[in-house]
Amino acid sequence: QVQLVESGGGSVQAGGSLRLSCAASGRTFSTYGMGWFRQAPGKEREFVATISRSGTTYVADSVKGRFTMSRDNAKNTVYLQMNSLKPEDTAVYYCAARRFEGWSTVPYDYNYWGQGTQVTVSS
Repeated sequence: QVQLVESGGGSVQAGGSLRLSCAASGRTFSTYGMGWFRQAPGKEREFVATISRSGTTYVADSVKGRFTMSRDNAKNTVYLQMNSLKPEDTAVYYCAARRFEGWSTVPYDYNYWGQGTQVTVSS
C-alpha cells in the first residue's frame, strides 16, 4: 500500500508561482510512474503532468511551458513547479501513483491517490 500526501497549495495572484509536493510512503516509490491531476468545481478530473521512473515527463498542453514535474527518489517525493499561474488553474490538485514504471495521462491507470491540495489563483 502506498500513501500519498500533497502539500504546497494556497492562494496566489495571477502570474505568481507555487510548488506542490507529494510525499509517498513505501520502499517501492522509485519504481512507480507518478502523475498530477486537477479538478475544478463542476468539472471532470483532468491530467496535468506525469513522470516515469526514469524521469521522463509529459505535461498537458494547457500548462506546457508553465508547469514542470520532477521527482526525488531519495526523498520519495514528486514536485509540480507552477509558474505564470492563471485563474483557470484554480482547482484541487491530486498526486497519483501507478504500479508501473512508465508515465500515463489516464486517471484509470493510477492505483493510488492523495487527498488533494487546493490551488486558488485570483485575477
